[in-house]
Amino acid sequence: MNIAIVGASGAVGQELLHILAQRHFPITSLRLFGSARSAGSTYTFCGKEYTVELLQHGDLFQGIDIAFVSAGGSVSKEYAEDITRHGAIMIDNSSAFRMDDEVPLVVPELNADDIALALQEGGKRIIANPNCTTIIMAVCLKAIEQLSHIRRVHVSSYQSASGAGASAMAELEEQYRQALNGEEVTHHKFAYQLAYNLIPQIDVFGDDDYTKEELKMYHETRKIMHSDIAVSATCVRVPSLRAHSEAIWVETVEPLTPEQVREALANAEGVQVIDQPANLGKPITNTQSPITETLPYPMPLYLSGTDDVYVGRIRRDIANENGITFWCVGDQIRKGAALNAVQIAEKLI
Repeated sequence: MNIAIVGASGAVGQELLHILAQRHFPITSLRLFGSARSAGSTYTFCGKEYTVELLQHGDLFQGIDIAFVSAGGSVSKEYAEDITRHGAIMIDNSSAFRMDDEVPLVVPELNADDIALALQEGGKRIIANPNCTTIIMAVCLKAIEQLSHIRRVHVSSYQSASGAGASAMAELEEQYRQALNGEEVTHHKFAYQLAYNLIPQIDVFGDDDYTKEELKMYHETRKIMHSDIAVSATCVRVPSLRAHSEAIWVETVEPLTPEQVREALANAEGVQVIDQPANLGKPITNTQSPITETLPYPMPLYLSGTDDVYVGRIRRDIANENGITFWCVGDQIRKGAALNAVQIAEKLI
């Protein structure tokens, strides 16, 4: 297949290259596009060097089958027509088209059939990748929804610096260096110092005092799951480098036991259960076993760079007889962005 990546120099664009290679995605030709700042940069993919081309209007995407677009919502909106004009399918990682009724919002484990909306006669040929926190949560919710309909969800997300991009990761590392050396801690990417701190705001506030990030979790989950599920979220930026964590409370129509939920999650596609309190205090590094067998519960430090969503702390909600609560961790650059996009593309082969 003829593939293009728009935003190839960013964190998600770079991860796309790694995942396409790792999963042996069938590529006949590859073209990389970026801004004036990135144009001319070179990257190696499967032993061959590629130069980033300047993204501009015109017929650059003629002959392209699939275009992965990870350059922000404004770029997606501006270039969508150029990208799809000659028949390319645009897999968009921004929020630009997520709530467009004519654009499917897809997590392949949940609603791969929705892809057909983009491919039908007169379709926009755009498939939207959901928000990273939504993807990580939704993969878990599907398994529970199959046991009993979910009425509502309360979720607190603990989102790492990488959710704000490669420059945010670099800023956090620099902040730690500055703090440890007794220097003045500077911040540019974040509104406040993130090192040794928590920032209970991601994206801008709306009229109802929820942030845009929190409202994404509400609206996107309903669209993906084709459900009336109600989601109330609080999204927090935390000083970990990579992978997001979420504490989730679920209320179902019928009461469920932790054992039922644990079994359903263990059998769910793209999910691994790490719920082993007996491992507390044991060495985490074990060369004889996968790290997932040595952890008592999921932690972002140990699970960054992996593909699945990891779930632990599964228990009955003592404040709600129809409630279950659990903790999950997922790498938001991989499953929360690049991997999910590639999994969508694999459905198009």
